[in-house]
Amino acid sequence: MAKGIANGAPLGAMVTRPEISKNLANRHHFNTFGGNPVSMTQGLATLEVIDSENIQQNALNVGNHLKSRLLELQQRHPIIGEVRGMGLLLGVELVKDRQSKLPARDEAGKVMELCKERNLLIGRGGQYGNVLRIKPPMCISKDDANYIVDCLDEVLPLVA
Repeated sequence: MAKGIANGAPLGAMVTRPEISKNLANRHHFNTFGGNPVSMTQGLATLEVIDSENIQQNALNVGNHLKSRLLELQQRHPIIGEVRGMGLLLGVELVKDRQSKLPARDEAGKVMELCKERNLLIGRGGQYGNVLRIKPPMCISKDDANYIVDCLDEVLPLVA
Protein backbone atom coordinates (compact mmCIF):
# COMPACT_ATOMS: atom_id res chain seq x y z
CA MET A 1 0.00 0.00 0.00
CA ALA A 2 1.12 3.56 -0.52
CA LYS A 3 -0.49 6.83 -1.61
CA GLY A 4 -1.57 8.72 1.52
CA ILE A 5 0.35 6.63 4.01
CA ALA A 6 2.79 9.53 4.57
CA ASN A 7 0.46 12.35 3.51
CA GLY A 8 2.13 12.83 0.14
CA ALA A 9 5.69 11.79 0.95
CA PRO A 10 7.12 8.80 -0.94
CA LEU A 11 6.40 5.86 1.33
CA GLY A 12 4.87 2.44 0.97
CA ALA A 13 4.11 -0.46 3.28
CA MET A 14 3.41 -4.17 3.09
CA VAL A 15 0.98 -5.98 5.37
CA THR A 16 0.74 -9.75 5.46
CA ARG A 17 0.33 -12.73 7.74
CA PRO A 18 3.38 -13.88 9.75
CA GLU A 19 3.75 -17.16 7.83
CA ILE A 20 4.01 -15.29 4.53
CA SER A 21 6.35 -12.68 5.93
CA LYS A 22 8.64 -15.44 7.28
CA ASN A 23 9.08 -16.79 3.73
CA LEU A 24 10.18 -13.36 2.53
CA ALA A 25 12.80 -12.90 5.27
CA ASN A 26 15.58 -14.74 3.42
CA ARG A 27 15.17 -12.93 0.10
CA HIS A 28 16.53 -9.70 -1.29
CA HIS A 29 13.96 -7.05 -2.13
CA PHE A 30 14.46 -3.85 -4.06
CA ASN A 31 12.38 -0.77 -3.52
CA THR A 32 12.74 2.80 -4.62
CA PHE A 33 12.30 4.53 -1.28
CA GLY A 34 13.38 1.82 1.16
CA GLY A 35 14.99 3.09 4.34
CA ASN A 36 14.37 6.77 3.64
CA PRO A 37 14.44 8.36 7.14
CA VAL A 38 12.63 11.55 6.05
CA SER A 39 9.74 9.57 4.55
CA MET A 40 9.60 7.33 7.61
CA THR A 41 9.39 10.39 9.87
CA GLN A 42 6.58 11.81 7.74
CA GLY A 43 4.76 8.48 7.83
CA LEU A 44 5.05 8.30 11.60
CA ALA A 45 3.79 11.89 11.93
CA THR A 46 0.81 11.03 9.72
CA LEU A 47 -0.06 8.02 11.89
CA GLU A 48 0.26 10.15 15.03
CA VAL A 49 -2.19 12.73 13.66
CA ILE A 50 -4.63 9.98 12.60
CA ASP A 51 -4.47 8.64 16.15
CA SER A 52 -4.53 11.92 18.10
CA GLU A 53 -7.34 13.47 16.04
CA ASN A 54 -9.41 10.26 16.03
CA ILE A 55 -9.53 10.33 12.22
CA GLN A 56 -10.54 6.67 11.88
CA GLN A 57 -13.62 7.15 14.07
CA ASN A 58 -14.48 10.31 12.12
CA ALA A 59 -14.22 8.36 8.86
CA LEU A 60 -16.55 5.69 10.22
CA ASN A 61 -19.09 8.20 11.54
CA VAL A 62 -19.09 10.46 8.50
CA GLY A 63 -18.95 7.47 6.12
CA ASN A 64 -22.08 6.01 7.72
CA HIS A 65 -23.80 9.41 7.53
CA LEU A 66 -22.80 9.86 3.89
CA LYS A 67 -24.00 6.41 2.86
CA SER A 68 -27.27 6.91 4.70
CA ARG A 69 -27.86 10.20 2.89
CA LEU A 70 -26.98 8.60 -0.46
CA LEU A 71 -29.49 5.82 0.21
CA GLU A 72 -32.13 8.49 0.89
CA LEU A 73 -31.14 10.12 -2.39
CA GLN A 74 -31.69 6.80 -4.16
CA GLN A 75 -35.33 6.87 -3.04
CA ARG A 76 -35.87 10.20 -4.82
CA HIS A 77 -33.87 9.59 -8.00
CA PRO A 78 -34.71 6.53 -10.16
CA ILE A 79 -31.40 6.96 -12.02
CA ILE A 80 -29.63 5.61 -8.91
CA GLY A 81 -29.66 1.85 -9.25
CA GLU A 82 -27.50 1.04 -6.24
CA VAL A 83 -25.47 2.65 -3.49
CA ARG A 84 -22.64 0.43 -2.29
CA GLY A 85 -19.42 0.46 -0.35
CA MET A 86 -18.38 1.05 3.21
CA GLY A 87 -16.69 3.75 5.18
CA LEU A 88 -15.59 6.56 2.91
CA LEU A 89 -15.23 4.44 -0.23
CA LEU A 90 -18.66 4.53 -1.83
CA GLY A 91 -20.12 3.92 -5.26
CA VAL A 92 -23.36 5.26 -6.70
CA GLU A 93 -24.39 3.19 -9.73
CA LEU A 94 -26.41 5.10 -12.31
CA VAL A 95 -28.86 3.18 -14.48
CA LYS A 96 -31.30 4.11 -17.23
CA ASP A 97 -33.87 1.75 -15.73
CA ARG A 98 -33.82 -0.07 -12.38
CA GLN A 99 -35.54 -3.13 -13.83
CA SER A 100 -33.13 -3.75 -16.70
CA LYS A 101 -30.17 -2.15 -14.84
CA LEU A 102 -29.03 -0.71 -18.18
CA PRO A 103 -25.91 1.35 -17.36
CA ALA A 104 -26.26 5.13 -17.58
CA ARG A 105 -22.68 5.77 -18.72
CA ASP A 106 -23.21 9.07 -20.52
CA GLU A 107 -25.29 10.38 -17.65
CA ALA A 108 -22.50 9.52 -15.19
CA GLY A 109 -20.09 11.60 -17.26
CA LYS A 110 -22.53 14.52 -17.27
CA VAL A 111 -22.99 14.24 -13.49
CA MET A 112 -19.21 14.41 -13.05
CA GLU A 113 -19.00 17.59 -15.14
CA LEU A 114 -21.96 19.26 -13.43
CA CYS A 115 -20.48 18.43 -10.03
CA LYS A 116 -17.13 19.85 -11.12
CA GLU A 117 -18.88 23.11 -12.04
CA ARG A 118 -20.09 23.17 -8.42
CA ASN A 119 -16.57 22.55 -7.02
CA LEU A 120 -17.14 18.87 -6.27
CA LEU A 121 -14.72 16.37 -7.78
CA ILE A 122 -15.95 12.80 -7.99
CA GLY A 123 -14.63 9.86 -9.97
CA ARG A 124 -16.24 7.38 -12.29
CA GLY A 125 -15.66 3.66 -12.60
CA GLY A 126 -17.35 0.34 -12.83
CA GLN A 127 -17.32 -2.11 -15.70
CA TYR A 128 -19.50 0.21 -17.79
CA GLY A 129 -18.25 3.57 -16.51
CA ASN A 130 -21.58 4.29 -14.81
CA VAL A 131 -20.57 4.21 -11.15
CA LEU A 132 -19.85 7.49 -9.41
CA ARG A 133 -16.86 7.00 -7.13
CA ILE A 134 -17.11 8.93 -3.91
CA LYS A 135 -13.93 8.68 -1.90
CA PRO A 136 -13.34 11.79 0.18
CA PRO A 137 -10.41 12.24 2.59
CA MET A 138 -10.68 10.72 6.06
CA CYS A 139 -10.85 14.18 7.65
CA ILE A 140 -14.15 15.02 5.92
CA SER A 141 -16.85 16.63 8.05
CA LYS A 142 -20.59 15.92 8.06
CA ASP A 143 -21.11 19.33 6.48
CA ASP A 144 -18.79 18.29 3.64
CA ALA A 145 -20.67 15.01 3.26
CA ASN A 146 -23.95 16.91 3.13
CA TYR A 147 -22.52 19.14 0.40
CA ILE A 148 -21.71 16.05 -1.69
CA VAL A 149 -25.24 14.69 -1.38
CA ASP A 150 -26.90 18.07 -1.87
CA CYS A 151 -24.83 18.63 -5.01
CA LEU A 152 -25.85 15.24 -6.41
CA ASP A 153 -29.46 15.96 -5.50
CA GLU A 154 -29.23 19.15 -7.54
CA VAL A 155 -27.55 17.71 -10.64
CA LEU A 156 -29.20 14.29 -11.01
CA PRO A 157 -32.50 15.71 -12.34
CA LEU A 158 -30.51 17.59 -14.99
CA VAL A 159 -29.23 14.35 -16.57
CA ALA A 160 -32.13 11.95 -16.03
